[in-house]
Amino acid sequence: MAAVAGNTAAAAPARATRTRTSSSRRELVMSEILEHATRLFAARGYDGTTLQDIADAIGITRPGLYNYISSKEQLLAELVRDVSENTAHIVRAVRLRTDLSSVEKLRTVVRALVLQRAGAPERFRVLDRTEAALPEEVAALHLKARREVLVEVRTIIEKGVSRGEFRPRDERLAALSVIGMCNWVAWWFHPGPDHPAEPVADQLAQNAVDMLAYPEGTGPLTTTPHRALQLARENLDYLERFLGPEPVDDPDSTVND
Repeated sequence: MAAVAGNTAAAAPARATRTRTSSSRRELVMSEILEHATRLFAARGYDGTTLQDIADAIGITRPGLYNYISSKEQLLAELVRDVSENTAHIVRAVRLRTDLSSVEKLRTVVRALVLQRAGAPERFRVLDRTEAALPEEVAALHLKARREVLVEVRTIIEKGVSRGEFRPRDERLAALSVIGMCNWVAWWFHPGPDHPAEPVADQLAQNAVDMLAYPEGTGPLTTTPHRALQLARENLDYLERFLGPEPVDDPDSTVND
């Protein structure tokens, strides 16, 4: 009985190791499938690419491909998870950090998103190009993730304004500007040994900060009287935009005695 128990106990770690190895191999193959599919989608278009094309590019049979995916739509869903949902996770994680100021949160978010786009530009471009053709369920996931990114970036900016780190701005417009700047990297930047992504990410992060933050030494707590007046005007403009137009009394609704 002791020998049997010992053999059973020894077999459990072996099974766990095999399971982990099998899972890791599946993840690697899925990553390779997604990489080849993305390149084909970029070159031929989503509609112009077949599952047979993808299988041929990987070097497996089409039945073998079905062991990993069932349709092209599944690959689009994987792209949404890899690009859109992962972006939302990145921004949310930074926004929740308590060790960073709003300025540093913005810098960190922009740098991370620029590096993400620069590291896998084809995935972002393919998703952007096929957005209108996404199946309904996949499109819903994509839209949800994009909205989450906008909310998270906007929240960082709103918090920065309330703390006096950022100048009063239309936070939604500012957030869209920051996100657009990051997304555009996937279209124009081509990294190489003499053109690494990190300096570009640093520069764009600084550009985002410069767009929103007070110039050094001119924040709301360190101002000249004239600068204080300018800040007060900016804050009043911001408050008016936030409150919206003042309601106008309808003279027809007033009953004259």
